[in-house]
Amino acid sequence: MKALTKEVKIALVAIAGVIILFFGMNFLKGLNLFSSTDDYFIEFKDISGLSSSCPIYADGFKVGTVKSVIYDYTNEHPTRVVVGLDKQIRIPKGSTAEIESDLMGNVKVNLLLANNPRERVMPGETISGTIQSGAMGKVAAMVPTIEKMLPKLDSILGSLNALLADPALAQSLHNVQTITGNLTTSTAELNTLMRTLNKGVPTLMTKANGVLDNTTTLTSNLAALDLASTKQQIDQTLSNVNEITNKMNSKDGTVGMLLNDPGLYHRLNSTVSHADSLMIDLKQHPKRYVHFSVFGRKDK
Repeated sequence: MKALTKEVKIALVAIAGVIILFFGMNFLKGLNLFSSTDDYFIEFKDISGLSSSCPIYADGFKVGTVKSVIYDYTNEHPTRVVVGLDKQIRIPKGSTAEIESDLMGNVKVNLLLANNPRERVMPGETISGTIQSGAMGKVAAMVPTIEKMLPKLDSILGSLNALLADPALAQSLHNVQTITGNLTTSTAELNTLMRTLNKGVPTLMTKANGVLDNTTTLTSNLAALDLASTKQQIDQTLSNVNEITNKMNSKDGTVGMLLNDPGLYHRLNSTVSHADSLMIDLKQHPKRYVHFSVFGRKDK
């Protein structure tokens, strides 16, 4: 057998390179040409960046990949996606698919399998698809709210900057530091005072016990008193005072007549007035009442 020529060798190497490149590109796309898959169709109104080789998951497990996207340029029908799913998977009737994208921009398809053990979707049939907003959708929904909050946040930041730039704030912080130092000193002094008081507590307790003993003695003495006899004596004294008061208010007795007789008052008042006049006249004319002479009395 003739040896292969140089041209034939180059051709064989080129063919082998093309084959390796073909399988390598499909492998990088996630397509396995040697696996056994069944083709299904999924219809979406919006594929949201879905392309060939995107993975397809069912309950978190990869069961296939997207083979191709068929776009209807007439806009009369939804976009159809051809997917290759593992032949061992059984898709119940009523199952749906949804497109999910994460924050990194990775797109995948999730199969939401229905609970229908009797009927199944056969290869070549169509599955309805939807779009899951996911984290990006939630962020997009929050954008209008964030836009409304931005002016308020800007105002708050401006006020905060003005507050931080105010010298009064630095002075206040300095005062707080001084107050903290004073509180530390006061706490130390209070601790010293408490230690002193703790040392004096035994003496104070001894004095308190003495006071309690004296109180007990006083209580015993009070208990030993004949309170009934004392009360009887007090009642007798009050009765005597009441009897004296009644006699003084009565007009029959001497004291009552002196206190209640108006005539006696007028007579006494008149007597005092005459005595007063007599004393005044005695001071003015003493010779009328006192006559003393060495040679005897002379007739006036």
